[in-house]
Amino acid sequence: MAAWAQIPLTGPGPSSPRASESAAPLTLNAALELALGANPDLSAAGRELEALDATITQAQARPNPELSALIEDTRRETRTTTLQLNQPIELGGKRGARIEAAERGRDAASLELDAKRAEIRAAVTAAFFDVLIAQERLRLAQASVELAQRATGAASRRVIAGKVSPVEETRARVAEAAVRVEQAQAASEVTTARRRLAATWGNSSPRFERTEGDPEALPPLPAMADLNARLATAPNLLRARIEVDRRQSLAEVERSRSVPDMIVSLGGKRIEELDLNQAILGVSIPIPIFDRNQGNLLEALRRTDKAHDELSATEIRLSNELALAYERLNLARQEVASLQRDILPGAQSAYDAATKGFELGKFSFLEVLDAQRTSFQAKSQYLRALAEAHRSAAEIDRILGTVSTQSITAPAATQQ
Repeated sequence: MAAWAQIPLTGPGPSSPRASESAAPLTLNAALELALGANPDLSAAGRELEALDATITQAQARPNPELSALIEDTRRETRTTTLQLNQPIELGGKRGARIEAAERGRDAASLELDAKRAEIRAAVTAAFFDVLIAQERLRLAQASVELAQRATGAASRRVIAGKVSPVEETRARVAEAAVRVEQAQAASEVTTARRRLAATWGNSSPRFERTEGDPEALPPLPAMADLNARLATAPNLLRARIEVDRRQSLAEVERSRSVPDMIVSLGGKRIEELDLNQAILGVSIPIPIFDRNQGNLLEALRRTDKAHDELSATEIRLSNELALAYERLNLARQEVASLQRDILPGAQSAYDAATKGFELGKFSFLEVLDAQRTSFQAKSQYLRALAEAHRSAAEIDRILGTVSTQSITAPAATQQ
C-alpha cells in the first residue's frame, strides 16, 4: 500500500456535547441551561455558523498568479525559452460582491441559530410544565384512590350493618378500580413527560426524579399591540429579511460575472540564436459575445423575487401564529380563573357534602360517585387549562424569540 494512502484525509469531527442532569429535583432554569448547552440541533446550527465564517475567508481570497514556461526547439543553438507570469485581475466588483454575499449568508446562519435557541427554549418550557402538570395529575389520581378506598370501606360497613344493598359495595369497588386505572395512566404520563423533557438535552434516560415549580403561577398576558411591535424583531422574520438581502447579493455576484476578467502577463524571452533577451508584457480579456452569464443572472433575480414572496408569507404566518397563541393564552387564563373562582370550590363542596351525607345515611352511593366524578373532572380540567396556558406562553416566546419570564420567576414548590 502506498504511504500516502495510510494518512486519513479527514479525522472524526468533534461530537456534540452531552449533558446528564443530577437525580435532584429539576428547576426550569436548570433545564434550560442543560438544553441550551447540549441540544444537538443547537450544536448543529452553531457548526453551520462556523462553516459560513470560513466562506467569508474564502470569498476574500484573490485569484492566484500563474507561472508558465515555454521552450521552442530542442537544439540549444536555436532554442527559444519564454518564462511568463500571468495574473488574473477581477473586474466588475466580483470580489466585493462575493464577500457581501458570504457575509449575508453568515448573518442568515446567525439568525437561524437565534431562532433555534428560541425554539429550544419554548420546547423546554413546554416540556417542563408538562412534567409539572403530569405530577399534579398523578397526585390528584392518588388522592382520588384514597377517597375511593374510603368510600368503598364506608359502603362495606353499611352493607354489613344491613343499611344498604350489596350492590352499593360493588359499585364502590368498580369506581375504585376505575380510579386506579386513572392513577396508572397518570403515572405513565409522568414517565413520558420526563423522557420528553430530558430529550431536549440529548438524554434518553432521565435521571431527575421530579421537577420543581409552581404550575399555578400563570404566565402574564401582554397587550397584543406590544406583541405585534416585538414581532418585527422575531428571529424567523429577520432571517427571512436577511434571505432577501442574501439573494440580492448573489444576484450582484452573477451580474459582476458578466464582466470578463483581465489577465496581465509579464515575463522574459531568451533567443539563443540571436543571443538576445526580450521582455514580454501582455494583456488579455475575453470578449463577452456569446456567454454574458445572462442565464445565471436571471435565475438569481427570480430567486430574489422568491425570497420577497417568502418574506411576505413569513410575516403573515408569524402574525397568525402569534394571534392564535395569544387567544389560546387568553382563553386558558380565563378558564383557569373561572375554575378557581366558581367550579372547583363548588365541585369540592358538593363532594364533601355527598360523602358526609352518605356516611350518615342521607345519600345513596350513586350520588357520592357523581359528586366524586364531577370533582375529579373539574380538577383535571383545571390542570389541562394550566398546561394550555404554559404551552401558549411558550409558543409566544418561540415566535418572538424572547426569553420566557417563566424561566426567571418560576418559584419552587415543595413536594407534597
